[in-house]
Amino acid sequence: MGVVAKPDEPLRKVLGDKTAKVMESGLGLDTVGDLLHHYPRRYAHRGELTDLAALQDGEHVTVMAEVVKVQGRTLNRKPDYVLEITVTDGTGELKLSFFGRRGSYKPEKELSPGTRGLFSGKISTYRPRTGRPQRQLAHPEYRVVAAKGAAEAAQEWAEEMIPVYPATKGLDTWTIQDCVKLVLDTLDLGPDPMPAPLLKRHGFVGLRQAYEGIHRPGDQSELAQARKRLKWDEAFVLQVALAQRRRAAGALPAKPRALAEGGLLDDFDRRLPFTLTDGQVAVGAEVATDLAREHPMHRLLQGDVGSGKTVIALRAMLQTVDSGGQAALLAPTEVLAQQHYRSIMNMLGPLAQAGQLGGADNATRIALLTGSQGAKARRAALLDAASGAAGIVVGTHALLQEHVQFADLGLVVVDEQHRFGVEQRDALREKVAGGRPHVLVMTATPIPRTVAMTVFGDLDTSVLAQLPAGRAEIQTHVVPPEKPGFFVRAWQRIREEAEKGHQIYIVCPRIGEQEGDEGDVAPKEVEGEDARPMRAVLEVLPKLENEWLPGLRIGVLHGKLPSDEKDAVMRRFTERELDVLLATTVIEVGVDVPNATVMVIMDADRFGVSQLHQLRGRVGRGGLPGLCLLVTDAAEATKARERLTAVASTTDGFELSRLDLEQRREGDVLGATQAGRSSSLRLLTLVYDEKVILKARDEAAALVDADPDLAGHPLLAAELAALVDEERAEYLEKT
Repeated sequence: MGVVAKPDEPLRKVLGDKTAKVMESGLGLDTVGDLLHHYPRRYAHRGELTDLAALQDGEHVTVMAEVVKVQGRTLNRKPDYVLEITVTDGTGELKLSFFGRRGSYKPEKELSPGTRGLFSGKISTYRPRTGRPQRQLAHPEYRVVAAKGAAEAAQEWAEEMIPVYPATKGLDTWTIQDCVKLVLDTLDLGPDPMPAPLLKRHGFVGLRQAYEGIHRPGDQSELAQARKRLKWDEAFVLQVALAQRRRAAGALPAKPRALAEGGLLDDFDRRLPFTLTDGQVAVGAEVATDLAREHPMHRLLQGDVGSGKTVIALRAMLQTVDSGGQAALLAPTEVLAQQHYRSIMNMLGPLAQAGQLGGADNATRIALLTGSQGAKARRAALLDAASGAAGIVVGTHALLQEHVQFADLGLVVVDEQHRFGVEQRDALREKVAGGRPHVLVMTATPIPRTVAMTVFGDLDTSVLAQLPAGRAEIQTHVVPPEKPGFFVRAWQRIREEAEKGHQIYIVCPRIGEQEGDEGDVAPKEVEGEDARPMRAVLEVLPKLENEWLPGLRIGVLHGKLPSDEKDAVMRRFTERELDVLLATTVIEVGVDVPNATVMVIMDADRFGVSQLHQLRGRVGRGGLPGLCLLVTDAAEATKARERLTAVASTTDGFELSRLDLEQRREGDVLGATQAGRSSSLRLLTLVYDEKVILKARDEAAALVDADPDLAGHPLLAAELAALVDEERAEYLEKT
């Protein structure tokens, strides 16, 4: 009797050591279950050909094509012979090159003109001394699927679906197909872990049928049924994990921070020079209710650039102070921390001047804590935080250090949370003895993980969709390399704005050295990076002074400047002593200069969607129309240019976050991966499967309410344990 393939069985027992080793090293597949979840990326048909024109250099591809020409050629070097086989899809051609000795190749016998086959390898461009460059596959793996004239009339045979798997070096798609066939033919799944009433309620096929349907479907209907079931499994098991997480979080203690009449919050509301929008009132009520509960708030406040999130956060902090607690505002950069500090001081006025002449009777103190402060200022801030004298402490990563203590930390506000890792946010929450603080997370353009967790159900969400009065329209234009006149006109347009008394931001992706401080170099994961050097602040400055904008007053701001110098430059710009601020992304979020009307982003293709939207949001803040110019050297018809065109087409941050999600995926919602390139989800995507996720959330919530520990569903509990290992469980706890 042969080996029975069970999902937890090591692949080496089923496939042998040699193949299993390649599976593990190349694809990260260790068990039968891993291989079953290594789904085909697409399905080929014997009767169709691959669009060869769509192939890109560097791609590892598997193409279906027909042989049109076979030709051998002698070389004046070792190896001394190359067999060149030309294949076509009917519109374009691709060359297959096999190097070696004359007559030594099976392809000469198997790939005659008219033969159709699957060819697998890495696309490259061959540039002969004469003639045009040609794309090729060097030494491709191949499998003949149709010899000339063979079964051409058999439509059923021609339309058979051939799975094409993600492959790796030394392991082509048909070898993976053979391995999957072996596993399926000997598979013993045992009972279905999904509750039978649930399967019946939603009309799902059994798990065995789903694996058969996705790996060797007979037709599109079988494939659709299989994908429907397997997507559900991913969504449901994940939702059960999150439902258990929410239930556990609801049992954690937190000190209630209820509204208090006649306190700082009431005085602040009376001082406001504007009327809160309906959205701000509604969201403020949600936050106030959460703060008054005995369990920690964990709320995401989403609002487009300029929607008034800071006022909501400040009102929550004042409610916390009124209840006897402290609030910490965590900002990603010193420039933003200082901006928040000045803004809060200005908005509160006498309410922030405890112990000073002119201070209100019930005033508190606002402390600022950053990494580059002088020793005296730092000691004073630390003392105010530890003693409780400072009701609000504003800071950067410096707040996370072990020696920073609070008397009674009740609320943590995280601005632009995607700039902080889970471990960093957790470090601040650990500064509360005997419970957890309430947490309010703010973001203008949710990054993929944030959007994913919102729909996947782990965050309470408030949305500020209404912009306050006074926000002006921002026009965005791409300044591309193929239109040099646009570049010249850009500087003319900037000078026109300066002559009106308006101010301009110019942002570069780096400072001028090989590396900069955090936030001073464009993110490396953004697609579109190539050999082109990135423009730098220190390289652009002489160009501005001597060629592009001579005569204008230009200031420079970047992360490597001393803290007092950064603050001085920002003050001069705010007070209109400078016409142009040349900076890195230290001005990405929070910086508020109402007189600034133009944002120029150099090498805009180096930035992600979220960063571009945030930078654009620095203008149009004072009722004056804004202009954003995205300067790029990226060629047309590239994904980088597509991204810029999309940003130029809308100022809706939520729409842009969806674009970001499509490009970067969700990240691993049960692990630390944030860039989106590695995920425990194989089929499920937020962009296309939101309805599935929401249904799964409802079903999971009902099941966990009825059976919190899954005692009545041991098979489902085992599936959950496999998905949420110890490391991911710890991560969920911190999240």
